Amino acid sequence: MRLLPVLWLCGPPGVGKTTVGWEIHSRLVDEGVPAGYVDVDQLGICHPDPAADPGRHALKAANLGAVMTHFRAAGARCVVVSGVVEADHGVRADRLSGVALTVCRLRADRRELRERFVGREAANGASEAGSSGDEAVAAVLRYADELDASGFADVCVETGGLSVGEVVGRVRERVGGWPGAAAPEQAGGAYGTATTERPPATGAQDTVPPGGTRALWLCGATGTGKSAVGFPLHLRAARAGFGSAFIDLDQVGFLSPAPSGDPDHHRTKARVLADLWRNYRTAGARRLTIVGPATDEATLRTYTRALAGTPVTVRRLHAGREELTRRILRRGQGLGWAQPGDPLRGRPTAELLRVAGQAAAVAGESARAGIGGSHVDTDGATVAEVADAVAATADWPGRP
Repeated sequence: MRLLPVLWLCGPPGVGKTTVGWEIHSRLVDEGVPAGYVDVDQLGICHPDPAADPGRHALKAANLGAVMTHFRAAGARCVVVSGVVEADHGVRADRLSGVALTVCRLRADRRELRERFVGREAANGASEAGSSGDEAVAAVLRYADELDASGFADVCVETGGLSVGEVVGRVRERVGGWPGAAAPEQAGGAYGTATTERPPATGAQDTVPPGGTRALWLCGATGTGKSAVGFPLHLRAARAGFGSAFIDLDQVGFLSPAPSGDPDHHRTKARVLADLWRNYRTAGARRLTIVGPATDEATLRTYTRALAGTPVTVRRLHAGREELTRRILRRGQGLGWAQPGDPLRGRPTAELLRVAGQAAAVAGESARAGIGGSHVDTDGATVAEVADAVAATADWPGRP
C-alpha cells in the first residue's frame, strides 16, 4: 500500500490556517488532483475534555485517522489538514497510519496576529472588549510564542503583509512538489512516517456500547440554520451534565471529485460518522448533535444505520423563500455562522439568489414529503428561540 500524502497547516488562531488550507485544497481540485480537506478542529467538538486528553488532541488525531482512511478508500490522492496542534508535542503522528505527513507552520508577528484574531472574532459576532477578550488575545499570543520556541514543523512560512494567494504560493514553494506521487510504504514524509497503529475501522468492535446514548439530527435546506442552531443544542446537553459531541456532516465530507456512485458523499460521510461517534463515546459522550442535509428518507436511513444502537431524533428546520434569501445573502457577505469551505462566502449576488431559489424549492419539496417527520419553522426567530423549540419537541437537555 502507498502512503497518503498529508499536508498539515498549523499555527495560532487567526493566522489563516483554514483559509490557506482551503485555498490549497481548491487549487489541487482545479488542477485535477483528487484531494480531501479536513479542519481538524471539527473533529474534536466533544465536551467536557476527557481527563486524560486535555485539549482533545489525541481524540482529534484518532478521528482524523478515521476520516483519512475513508477518504483514501473513496479515491483521495492527498489530504490537506488545518488546525491547532500541541506546542510542546506537535502533531500526534503516532495516531495516524499509512500517511506521509508534512507539517507547515504559519506565523505572523504579534501585532498583526492580534489584529487578525480580534477582527475574526468581531466578524463572528464576538466582542473584542472586556477582560474575556483581552484574556483570549493574551492566550493566543502566548501560544504563538510557544510555537516560535518549538521546532517540530517541517517548514515555517511567514504570512505578515501577504494576501491569501501569496501565502498559498509561498507554502507550495516551501513544500516542494507536494503531493507528488504517493510515497512508498514506510518511506514517510520529512515529519511523519507510517505507523503500526491504525484508526478504528467501520464495523470494528466498540470499546463502549451505545446503551444510554441519544442523537439529535437537524436537517433542512441551505440557509435554514442547521449549524447555527445545532451547536447551542450541543452545548446545552454538555451544560446539563452529559458528555456531548457535535458533528457537522458537511465538514467531514470535503472530498473532490465525489466517489463513483456516491455523488453527494452520503455513504462516505456515514462511514465517517460511525467512526467518529464510536471515538466520541469512548471519550465519554452520551449525547450527539448532528447537522446536515437530507432530501429523502433513504438518505436518512443511510446515516441512522451508521448509528445503530443509538436512538436518533430528527428535526427538520424550515424557512420561507424570503427568509432563506436574506440568510444566504448574509452568508455571501461573510456574516452569520462561520464555517470552513462555505461555498456561499464571497459569491456574486446573482449566484446567491439562484442558490436561495434552489433552497426554497428543496424546503418546499421536503415539507411536502414530510422528510424527518416533525419540523420547526425558523422564519423571524432567533437562534435561541429555534433551539428552545427544537429542545422542547425533541425532549433534549436544556429545554425551556
